[in-house]
Amino acid sequence: MKKNIVSVLAVNFLIMFLTASPLYSQEQKLAQTGMKFLSVTNDARVAAMGDAITALEGNSSSMFFNPAGMARLNSMISISTGQTSWIADINHIYGSFAFKPFEGDYGVIGLFFQSVDYGDLKGTIIAENEQGFLETGLFSPNAFAVGIGYAKALTDKFSVGVNVKYVAQDLGQSLIELSSDNLSLFENKANTFAFDLGILYHTGYKSLTFGMSIRNFSQETKFAEESFELPLTFKVSVAMNTLDLAEIDPGLHTLNLVVDAVQPRDYFQQVNAGVEYIFMNTIALRGGISTPNDEHSFSAGIGVRQSLAGIYVAADYAYTPFTVFQDVHRISVNLGLF
Repeated sequence: MKKNIVSVLAVNFLIMFLTASPLYSQEQKLAQTGMKFLSVTNDARVAAMGDAITALEGNSSSMFFNPAGMARLNSMISISTGQTSWIADINHIYGSFAFKPFEGDYGVIGLFFQSVDYGDLKGTIIAENEQGFLETGLFSPNAFAVGIGYAKALTDKFSVGVNVKYVAQDLGQSLIELSSDNLSLFENKANTFAFDLGILYHTGYKSLTFGMSIRNFSQETKFAEESFELPLTFKVSVAMNTLDLAEIDPGLHTLNLVVDAVQPRDYFQQVNAGVEYIFMNTIALRGGISTPNDEHSFSAGIGVRQSLAGIYVAADYAYTPFTVFQDVHRISVNLGLF
């Protein structure tokens, strides 16, 4: 009886989560968000599947996509790290750690970070000279986010998760005023707190699972005068190991299919779809699409995993071709301690 009541509450929560989303009660502001590094996918497995991951359970890196995904962590400790060679020689790195004490009876707690190195840029200002500008020297923009996450499986079907994170970005100095005897500089720095929420619901029909997430929920912030919002994103997702329909042993073959409906704050709706084939829990082949998408629509990748002496090790690679910018390569490594 108790499980039935909780299941009913879980379904009601799914409905409220969808209808009460702030994305459905505000005017959409296209191309008007800041700190866009929060929208860059760093995990190679996720990127290879076209960013379609919201309804899949995972490891500590789930905190970057749907924190509820780590509620049923297979290992006691999960560690994930990786690097993304982004466009324009921008480098992203991330790391996450999750701990499941007392067999998960009190939930799973995690820590995570991500940072961005934009490289060295040459600063200039408009000037009335032959060149039309003056050089102000090199500057090195950077950004980072650090946070804590928590997830709990409330029943055998329903899981919830939440993140609290501190986000900061430093875009260097701006020359505000220049005269023969006056030089004014402004520090372009901004920071704020943000929240992520997520849920997973196992339907009970084979491996069919629904997921939802809201990421980067925060107040407006600003560098100088104009305020901006973080890239708030709402996702609804469905996932299933399609080989369950043929009753094939998942220890031999797994074919995960995931579809995400994406409602972002700063651009039009998208549909992401990903597929992952796993052979004998060792080798994974992945592919994904994102549509509509002006710059990149297709992605692919490969992964290997192995468990030995109480340690789980996985390495993943993803490739995303761009139409104008350089192609993007991602590498990530995951460790699990049982």
